[in-house]
Amino acid sequence: MSPASRAPSSPPADQPEIPDKPGDSYVQSFARGLSVIRAFNADRPEQTLTDVASATGLTRAGARRILLTLQTLGYVETEGRLFRLTPKILDLGFAYLTSMPFWNLAEPVMEELSAQVHESCSAAVLDRTEIVYVLRVPTHKIMTINLSIGSRLPAYCTSMGRVLLSALDGPTLDATLGSSPLYAHTPRTVTDKDELKKVIAQVREQGWAIVDQELEGGLISLSAPIRNRQGRIIAAMNISGNAQRTSAKQMVKAFLEPLQQAAARVSGMIALRT
Repeated sequence: MSPASRAPSSPPADQPEIPDKPGDSYVQSFARGLSVIRAFNADRPEQTLTDVASATGLTRAGARRILLTLQTLGYVETEGRLFRLTPKILDLGFAYLTSMPFWNLAEPVMEELSAQVHESCSAAVLDRTEIVYVLRVPTHKIMTINLSIGSRLPAYCTSMGRVLLSALDGPTLDATLGSSPLYAHTPRTVTDKDELKKVIAQVREQGWAIVDQELEGGLISLSAPIRNRQGRIIAAMNISGNAQRTSAKQMVKAFLEPLQQAAARVSGMIALRT
């Protein structure tokens, strides 16, 4: 199982997406620099100049200028013909986390919750069609991929994703569900857009989401919203379990109340900080 594939309009299937130029304020060279950074991932940690140019749709000369600039700034290093990101690139993501200090408050709450239910606990935010993990307290390894801060998964077939999607208005939800392919990761995955909208409407009404083996066989996830002072959903918190140990109904019965209490505690902390 792997995170959802992006579907850019340019020819290379795996090319990092660069938005159309919106106006004179758009700095194309900066956008191209970000596309070069995004070209590196777990499957392609080291790339040649040709690889980077192919992945981004840039010319070799253009890709070379950006890579050498990133190398000068310390974000890229080379070994022979291969380029790779350096740990300094983490500064960019860390800036986001440190700009939202309530995550520091949420972590001990999630650690308490994980210790109480003896299952993994995570928090994520929505980035277009994907969720991005911002906190994680793992216990058992129940997925075939390793999840950590910064990991991305498709929103439509994850419980945290459905909680976050439930906060969108109708037109925005339609646009989000229509902007990327809806793949069947397992035989249980809901891929029909109208059916998904019904499921998300139910999540919106009940205030929580359960996903039973739609992302990966054996994985069940239960999520609740984290809200700001105005009551707007800004993140989601989940508990993940193994279908061999517990059923979806058992998870809801045993874990929903402590999960909602933990999410409410974090929401209350955010309200005091904002």
